[in-house]
Amino acid sequence: MAPSILNEKFELTILSNLIYNEEFARKAVPFLKEEFFRDRTEIIVFQQINNFITKYNNLPTREALTIELSNLKNITEEEFKQSKQLLNSLQTESNVDQQWLLDTTEKFCKDRAVYNAVLKGIKIIDGKDKKLSPEAIPSILSEALAVSFDQHIGHDYLGQTDERFDYYHRVEERLKFDLQYFNRITKGGLPPKTLNVALAGTGVGKSLFMCHVAASMISQGKNVLYITLEMAEERIAERIDANLLDVTIDELYDMPKKFYDDKIKKMQSKVNGQLIIKEYPTAAAHSGHFKSLMDELALKKSFKPDIVFVDYLNICSSSRFKGGNISSYFYIKAIAEELRGLAVSYNVPIVSATQTTRTGYMSSDVGLEDTSESFGLPATADFMFALISNEDLEELSQMKVKQLKNRYNDPGLNRAFIIGVDRAKMRLYDVEQSAQQIVDSNQETQEQLNEPSGPQPADSAYDKFSGFKVWRKRI
Repeated sequence: MAPSILNEKFELTILSNLIYNEEFARKAVPFLKEEFFRDRTEIIVFQQINNFITKYNNLPTREALTIELSNLKNITEEEFKQSKQLLNSLQTESNVDQQWLLDTTEKFCKDRAVYNAVLKGIKIIDGKDKKLSPEAIPSILSEALAVSFDQHIGHDYLGQTDERFDYYHRVEERLKFDLQYFNRITKGGLPPKTLNVALAGTGVGKSLFMCHVAASMISQGKNVLYITLEMAEERIAERIDANLLDVTIDELYDMPKKFYDDKIKKMQSKVNGQLIIKEYPTAAAHSGHFKSLMDELALKKSFKPDIVFVDYLNICSSSRFKGGNISSYFYIKAIAEELRGLAVSYNVPIVSATQTTRTGYMSSDVGLEDTSESFGLPATADFMFALISNEDLEELSQMKVKQLKNRYNDPGLNRAFIIGVDRAKMRLYDVEQSAQQIVDSNQETQEQLNEPSGPQPADSAYDKFSGFKVWRKRI
């Protein structure tokens, strides 16, 4: 049961239990913030408790905290004296009901978060915060109101068999490609909460691939966010214009305004999705910037992307590490982990790309060992494939695709295949089945390709291929 009389302030109850109540400390520490405490002395003590638990994964004693306080350089003698007195006043409360304590602490955190958010909103309105505009206030308040302790303690294997059965038989929503083999190897498209990476040498077609898929997604009515760290926003829009208007890039620059407007109007009648293209300087943006952008788009434009493209991964920065202070393995792996975390947080697939090594660029075949800078990237990605070109393929306006890693399907099936490339119009397309014979890929037969695998929704990605006649571009 809850005690009838608590400490003078609930903050003291929290601090006491952070020292003497391990169960409470483990559950509450991730949600407590120093700004929730108003008294300077309480803030100092909480900082030391939190630092100790984070560093040593254990509860501190009062003696250990006293030593840590004495080593602080940024507090006055009076603050040290008051902090020590506060520590000595903290006592164990063995009769506190755990659930009551957690519930009350959760309410305390939410109340303080809302209070701080209101004060911050007033500061913004008064013009005292130069970094944020009044448009940010609803988002700040929403974040404060969302403060909640996670009560989920894991999956009960024997007790949740029904939930697992439903999970096994659910039809997962996927974003379909307009390319037959890509739909086949991904079992119908890209699922949310995933990181998907194309590996290619310079000039082979990383951006072309992403621009084509972005164009196909908005044609399907999906909302697309395209983040570019290499090319200007206008260059990306140019490529997507060429793709959707079915003209070459050169023709775009020679096209009369009326003809251009007519093509745009015709395209808009068929394209139902939205596309936002955002440019960042090379190596100057990370997942934190992308998160802020997505929150701002949701707030100001009511825009929520169904898929996000990051062009490209190697020239992002990390939100956790500085590039000069860490090896390329851990740095690139960190970027990949942060992007995948972003995909999970916003329930979207993220598509990005990476460079091959110099050896990979010169090779007619590419493997995971050719991943530039970091082998940690393939370990993090859900789906990874190489885009391979050579003189013979270029002459045929074709490109080889090779699976490197696939969490959606058996990568041994259709390990390699051929797609068509129209570089002038920034388009990819399916080629006739006979063109696939140039790769040793353990490919399925045409009949197998036209047959859906497993239960499919009514608007299955494979419906469009019933009676499908593949073709090869004439050159």
